[in-house]
Order: sequence, then C-alpha cells, then structure tokens
Amino acid sequence: SPTGSYGTLRLLCRHNGAMPGNPPPVTVYGIASCDSVKKSRAWLTELGIGYQLHDFKKQGLTPELLDPWLAQAGWERLLNRKGTTWRRLDDATRAAVTGARAARSLMLAQPSLVKRPVVEWSGSLTVGYDPLRWAALAGQ
Repeated sequence: SPTGSYGTLRLLCRHNGAMPGNPPPVTVYGIASCDSVKKSRAWLTELGIGYQLHDFKKQGLTPELLDPWLAQAGWERLLNRKGTTWRRLDDATRAAVTGARAARSLMLAQPSLVKRPVVEWSGSLTVGYDPLRWAALAGQ
C-alpha cells in the first residue's frame, strides 16, 4: 500500500491520469503475462497514473515502434539476454547477434526478446521495471 513518499507521490501524480476522451499519457509495451509487466502495471495503478498496454503477443512489434527505441536506448539495453526466449535460441543464432542490425531483426521476429516493459512517458523512454526512475518521471 502506498504510504509515506509513495502516498505523496500518488497524490501528486493523480493529475497525470487519463482524461475522458484523451489517451493515457503512458504506454506500457510488453507481454501481459510477464511478471515485470504485471509489477509495472500494478505500480502505475497504485499511483493513479493512467496508462495503456500494448501487448506484443496480441498487437505485435513493428519497426515503427522498435526503431525509435533502438535509437534512444540502444540494442544492448533492449535485447533481453536473461530470458527464456534467449536461452532457447541455438548457439549460432545467439552468436550472430553482434550489432544493432542483427538484434533488430531478431527482436522483430521474436518480440519476447525485448526487455520488458518498455515504457513511453510523454517524451521519455524507460526499459525494464524501475520504480525509482519512474517516480522521478511521474513527478515532472
């Protein structure tokens, strides 16, 4: 339950919630069943921050989404090398990922390889569940 600084932050962030007729100011990209995405959504909800979810499994991952993320965050940060999908790849496929072009192709083919969640905040981008950084962004 949000108490102390989180309780204060929740009150400060209520104005960031979605207004009727307007899209939410935050978009969470990932997979709905992913634990990090679940934690992220719970955190945003607890603080009263409006968001929309873009589920890679249902809505896919397009170059129009991925390319700006690669430009902002870099392929090394976006490629999840700790997850099950990466570990299931054969050695040759993993070894071939030596740069942005190969990583991009692989992430477009298998969106589960994108570190989750990717969150777009009015002009900022974060990769992974990071409530401390998010608190700073939400308070802007």
